[in-house]
Amino acid sequence: MSENTGKYSITMPRDIAEAARARSGPSGLSSYVAAAVARQIERDNLDEIIAVAEAEHGPVTDEEVQALREQLHRIRAAQGGVSAA
Repeated sequence: MSENTGKYSITMPRDIAEAARARSGPSGLSSYVAAAVARQIERDNLDEIIAVAEAEHGPVTDEEVQALREQLHRIRAAQGGVSAA
């Protein structure tokens, strides 16, 4: 993560905050929340890429997704790695 940090005040449901604090471990709640936000930004960016690709090429079919999953399974098995779920 970036070394430049800022202090922010956020509001969230108490049960979520308590669960996050319980899971945050020694790195602390701020690091835990920052990592969660970073993951969400990555997901949002991927969603945007998918939307652009689907607008240009049409939606990806379930069959295409399954074929790619099978290809990944084969590649990982050939490399001796763990297969994707």
